[in-house]
Amino acid sequence: MESERCAVYCKRGRRRIEMEDRFKAELDVDGDPQLAFFGIFDGHSGTKAAEFAADNLGKNIITEIKRKDEDIEKAVANGYMKTDAEFLKEEAVSGSCCVTALIKKGDLIVSNAGDCRAVLSVSGTAEALTSDHRPSREDERERIENLGGYIDFCRGLWRLQGTLAVSRGIGDSHLKQWVIPDPETRILPIRPEFEFLILASDGLWDKVSNKEAVDIARPFCTDPQCSSPLSACKKLADLSANRGSADDISVMIIQLKHFV
Repeated sequence: MESERCAVYCKRGRRRIEMEDRFKAELDVDGDPQLAFFGIFDGHSGTKAAEFAADNLGKNIITEIKRKDEDIEKAVANGYMKTDAEFLKEEAVSGSCCVTALIKKGDLIVSNAGDCRAVLSVSGTAEALTSDHRPSREDERERIENLGGYIDFCRGLWRLQGTLAVSRGIGDSHLKQWVIPDPETRILPIRPEFEFLILASDGLWDKVSNKEAVDIARPFCTDPQCSSPLSACKKLADLSANRGSADDISVMIIQLKHFV
């Protein structure tokens, strides 16, 4: 999909039976042009968790923010945890990593749980706004081991309980003791030098660096003569696939100049 303010391109992994990624792009929430929600949701063990998060996480976050306007970070965390609790009642086995961006009255509120990532172009410089939640991350490993879990190197990756390559997300009921939904959040006032924001699943980031992604996307996002954020999303997804990614790849670009 493509609009003046955002674009999304999704590519099913060549070894995948079905596309497990989902996305959400909601503009003018409740008729407010200064309120928008965006998200990429990378499902595993099926599509149910990603679909549920795409349908419900934004609504839950906005509901919490309206109740706790003075503490946005806490409200976002409550939205993630509420979505997780609601999904667990579905008794489905799947899980989903999430990266979300909420734009509210000129503020950019970026959160993640898992290894989906947000990268900001600041006058052409790439700045990661999230840190991947993987079992190999020192603080995540320590948290898991303190809870009685273990980390094992299996099939080329460090994995929780020898199976899951991420340590936070929505769902994963069978690993819920260790896989927490708690997001990490950054809040920044949108400045004129903030050009665009890339939200993407790890299908992109496993093969394309933050700097490469910004360098490739920037001409499509900042040059008025050839503006096509959708083309940038597609080029990034194709590049990752051509470099050998067999994973689902979802790329979203948000044009921040429309929210200053």
